[in-house]
Amino acid sequence: MIIRLTLKALIGIILALLAVIVIFIIYITASDYKPAAVVALTTDNNPESKLKQGEPFSVTTFNIGYAGLDQGQDFFMDGGTMSRSSSREQTEANLQAIIQFLKESASDFYLLQEVDVDSTRSNHIHEVEQIRTNLPSYGQTFAHNYKVPWVPVPISKPMGAVQSGLVTLSSFHSSNQRRFDLPGKESWPVQLFELDRAFIESRIPVGQDRELILINLHLSAFDKGGTIRKQQLDFMEEYIQREMRKDNYIIIGGDWNHSLPGTDPSDFPTQQGWPEWLQPFPDSFGPTDFKWAVDASTPSVRTLDSAYQQGVNFLAVIDGFLVSPNVEIISVTGHPLSFSHSDHNPVTGQFILK
Repeated sequence: MIIRLTLKALIGIILALLAVIVIFIIYITASDYKPAAVVALTTDNNPESKLKQGEPFSVTTFNIGYAGLDQGQDFFMDGGTMSRSSSREQTEANLQAIIQFLKESASDFYLLQEVDVDSTRSNHIHEVEQIRTNLPSYGQTFAHNYKVPWVPVPISKPMGAVQSGLVTLSSFHSSNQRRFDLPGKESWPVQLFELDRAFIESRIPVGQDRELILINLHLSAFDKGGTIRKQQLDFMEEYIQREMRKDNYIIIGGDWNHSLPGTDPSDFPTQQGWPEWLQPFPDSFGPTDFKWAVDASTPSVRTLDSAYQQGVNFLAVIDGFLVSPNVEIISVTGHPLSFSHSDHNPVTGQFILK
């Protein structure tokens, strides 16, 4: 009799758990973030200054790792165990150090990735607002690329609620800003908890009838075999070809999640082998007259399977710029910040529009 009651109770518990899981999946599916293919964005504090041909300007790309991936962190998707910043105090310290770098480098444009709005992993600190407040002279454009009510993994300490995205900061007037959804999705239900990859397009007037098309990009990382990344690059190639027919200037910057052309991870001493998620940039990507602006001497990303130790973690260059032939590259500098406050180092390019 006791065994029968225990078995009945166990079955009841299992059924209750299954019911909770089903209800949770239904809720997540119903609330899944599904933006349109192209979404108009607003810019806070859009400056009046106009970008001019022949005058040098700077662009910095920086994946800030939601101010939670400092030197002491690892990440469960990369083979580690952690899914959140170690503490609110550490998140705030990381964010303030990142903001201080942005202030001191004084770039004309910033392309930021993994900037949280309201996320468990970053202790619900509104990072977008703090950046806007601390850099009041810049126009700021934000677009979501990660919006999930609750990410339930890892089981021991789930990532939790996530609202995060891309931020473009500009010291020049922008006439139009749009979010472009990138193709390629994981299968259901995995996609419910994944990023919705996208890029921000900022159109910066130049003279009477031309524009600088400035793209803030963050491609997929953990898709097996790189199938999704290939779809995204095919989309970008078609986008570039359309814009080039308009005789515009194009600068595409961000986190490409590929080992970029002209760089070699073997140049950086490490005890780790090439990680499974990292792929070389495909030779087939065009157009061929575009140029890469990268700093091959300074790694821009580290692996996150363990906390950072110099000479141990695998390093690569995955952050940089692709520019049209009518954009002159003056210089490219990777900033060796030793991954102190993010798993990425920022990269700055100096350019002139011909």
